[in-house]
Amino acid sequence: MEDLKKLMPKKLGFGCMRLPVVNGNTEEIDDAAFCRMIDAYIERGFLYFDTAYPYHNQKSEEAVRRCLVERYRRDQFFLADKMPVWLAKETADYQKLFDTQLARCGVEYFDFYLLHAMNRTRAAETEATGGFDFVQRMKTEGRIRHIGFSFHDSADALEEILKNHPEMEFVQLQINYYDWESENVQSRKCYEVAEKYGIPVIVMEPVKGGTLANMTGEPARILKELDGNVSYASYAIRYAASLPNVMLVLSGMSNEAQLMDNTSYMKDFVPLSGQEEAAISKVVEELSKMPTIACTKCRYCVAGCPKKIAIPEVFEDYNMTVQFGINETNRGSYARHTADAGKADDCIRCGKCEAQCPQHLQIRELLVKVSETFA
Repeated sequence: MEDLKKLMPKKLGFGCMRLPVVNGNTEEIDDAAFCRMIDAYIERGFLYFDTAYPYHNQKSEEAVRRCLVERYRRDQFFLADKMPVWLAKETADYQKLFDTQLARCGVEYFDFYLLHAMNRTRAAETEATGGFDFVQRMKTEGRIRHIGFSFHDSADALEEILKNHPEMEFVQLQINYYDWESENVQSRKCYEVAEKYGIPVIVMEPVKGGTLANMTGEPARILKELDGNVSYASYAIRYAASLPNVMLVLSGMSNEAQLMDNTSYMKDFVPLSGQEEAAISKVVEELSKMPTIACTKCRYCVAGCPKKIAIPEVFEDYNMTVQFGINETNRGSYARHTADAGKADDCIRCGKCEAQCPQHLQIRELLVKVSETFA
């Protein structure tokens, strides 16, 4: 099997899940800003773009076509996409979905292709409907260069998939320093399973949905003491990139400032020093004392909500009250997020959101907390 880590000249990937948008509309991507970000990213020697069928309410792939594929030669970048396995109810659906993705992206092949958001249950369903066989066939036909999967479940479930599917070439895991020892996410345990099977890792959520980029109080003081001139996000991304079996760290960059910051320290990547590792351990201790909601804003919970509650946004508003208290700013933010959508207290406790949450959050109970906070 090809050593995929050698394909990556630099360890920062461009995640196309949180692209710049116009007027806060997640479906209206700011092409001009996205083009400038792509240009700066490629100019600095980076190659890897990661999109998926549901990103930006199914608008990310088309934006990648307009802003990347139609403006650069195909050999100037790597493009990764993902099969939405939950939409494939029968074997024929895989081909239809795959052809749709190729057309949306305007390409004839994907460099990297993943079975999306796998867990133990989805792996069994995907096996039954022929999804693993399908991606292997596409690889044989040259329409996929490298096959893998993204994963949200326990380390035991990951081992089961890797044991049953030695054809998988890489795995995408949620890894960040906050979740490293989490029994819920199991970042370390999953990483060690991948290492055991010799499967290189692509890291998603290194900044935990932006949480680790916005430090306050004691965590902020600890990191500022190290170096007052670098971003908090830089420590999170470098933490993940410092792991030996990590071939790439994805960052869902939403504006040019984030891109310029990330590429500045990842252009000539230097692993964390012992002093930096010790400081991060202290930060984790301090963060664990704050009772915030560990939402990564993946938005999988939103699509099926019958009350159209903007769950990630209202969770973020709640977290701001935990960190900074209730004030006009976060009250105003909550009002905006619920103006054209459901409020937290509109929840009918159907549980559809929890079935989709990769973080296994008890969303229904957490919405009660949000409702009480902003009552």
